[in-house]
Amino acid sequence: MGDWGILSTLLEQVQSQSTVIGKIWMSVLFLFRIMVLGAGAESVWGDEQSDFICNTQQPGCENVCYDHTFPISHIRFWVLQILFVSTPTLIYLGHAMQVVQHEKKLREALASPDGPRKLKQPKYSDEKGHVKIKGNLLGSYLTQLIFKIIIEAGFIVGQYYLYGFVMVPMFACQRKPCPFTVECYMSRPTEKTIFIIFMLVVACVSLLLNVIELFYLMATRCKSKLTASSFLNGLSAQNLFLYEN
Repeated sequence: MGDWGILSTLLEQVQSQSTVIGKIWMSVLFLFRIMVLGAGAESVWGDEQSDFICNTQQPGCENVCYDHTFPISHIRFWVLQILFVSTPTLIYLGHAMQVVQHEKKLREALASPDGPRKLKQPKYSDEKGHVKIKGNLLGSYLTQLIFKIIIEAGFIVGQYYLYGFVMVPMFACQRKPCPFTVECYMSRPTEKTIFIIFMLVVACVSLLLNVIELFYLMATRCKSKLTASSFLNGLSAQNLFLYEN
């Protein structure tokens, strides 16, 4: 798990900059993807190529058939999936940290006796550095959610077209330098199928959480706009009533 240390540290910082649903998504990413992948995948797929056996003695045939059947190993595919899905969140983290640092300096300037008094008040963060997701930050957060949904869905579809979701025990291969159509066999196909389905379910849960969070933020935004509009309409009606009287 040491290889995931930097990514885990960065993603932990997003916890204070995201919604409740975002925190749940982060827990799913840590517990059911990074930890399970680091703890169990290597033992399950450690013999993936060494025990890929074909019924031929032709040199190079097994390597060619393995490359054709698995253009990228499942482990590396899932590692790329985690990295690509996490990238939009890390970009948002950079934006949020930039806003926090800017408003921290703004507070210091306002607190200074010689500081200018016409500076705008901080609106995206509080004194403890906790971010309020609104305005430009809300747009940035929604954008990274949309990209995560697209990337997650793309990897799920890509996995289906690359390997399918079931590991079959036998593969037929007819490629040079194989002298004829050979039959190749993968070790522990049932165990690997269970692992594939587990990672697929976790990916679908992650995708669903992103979709729910997207609609939740959009609904919250629309509700706040309607509330502000109703308040302004009520205030205008009250002013008109006082003017007429």
